[in-house]
Amino acid sequence: MAAPRLIFGIQIAVAVRRLAEAAARLLVGAVLALAAVGSALVGPAGAGDSASVPEPQDYRMSDFRSPVPATLRGAKVLTGDEAADLWNANGAIFIDVYPQAPKPKNLPAGTFWRDPVHRSIEGAHWLPNVGYGALSDAVDAYFRTRLERLTKGERAAPIIFFCLKDCWMSWNAAKRALAAGYRNVMWFRDGTDAWQELGYPLVPVAKMP
Repeated sequence: MAAPRLIFGIQIAVAVRRLAEAAARLLVGAVLALAAVGSALVGPAGAGDSASVPEPQDYRMSDFRSPVPATLRGAKVLTGDEAADLWNANGAIFIDVYPQAPKPKNLPAGTFWRDPVHRSIEGAHWLPNVGYGALSDAVDAYFRTRLERLTKGERAAPIIFFCLKDCWMSWNAAKRALAAGYRNVMWFRDGTDAWQELGYPLVPVAKMP
């Protein structure tokens, strides 16, 4: 009977791992969709006219998954076609700021944790968690040093920030790059949603170390 017990134990371990990965995906969804719960009382997240959403003076601090402005002062806002043209011409650095799922707390002892696969635009650089309204010193340093590395210190290098449609994290990150002195900042407002609508695939990407 040793073999059946071993097989049963493996099946349990696989099931626990899959539950942990599902929990991580739910955590990320909760971060981005928190505002949707409240917004559902007055309408869906994308139901409003973005042109009527004013730009805040500072960074967006909450409700990250809700209608965004049509503009970002100091940056160029890109349509899907404009972003695709730059991608096909290798004309800009694409930076994905979708947040990374945190490891769930209180996992059963011995549970193997594996970060969920993140899919993005091919060739994009994934800098997770840099689009929150307030950053820790460590995340802020991560953002600044990776921008420095990607642009080779050239403040006029073309940079495109994106996330999802109606996601303030890409707006925050683009605004943060402008504040850091980058002069050719672009905001791909509808991000990977628009990318897929154009028929382009998303591919697995790893966090930039």
